[in-house]
Amino acid sequence: MKSADRILEILRRELASLRKKYNVKVIGLFGSYVRGEQKKGSGLDILVEFREPINLFKFLKMEEHLGELLGGKVDLVSKKALKPRIGRRILAEAVYA
Repeated sequence: MKSADRILEILRRELASLRKKYNVKVIGLFGSYVRGEQKKGSGLDILVEFREPINLFKFLKMEEHLGELLGGKVDLVSKKALKPRIGRRILAEAVYA
């Protein structure tokens, strides 16, 4: 199981490629890994903001690509799709690459 620091290190290393391939503006980690509450089998909660909208196929492809890069199940969440109530909590705890 990777640490939050290791996950963020990988995201930082891959950021230029993610920007080019998926039009990523910013990407970060939130959830159990940031809070230090992850357990074996915990998903990686990744928050992303795009420079321009991407289609669902590309979004799912990015989620799969991140899972391969990070070595685990990724739950990819677009900043734009956040509901106000839970979105505030997610934005407050997110750590960006």
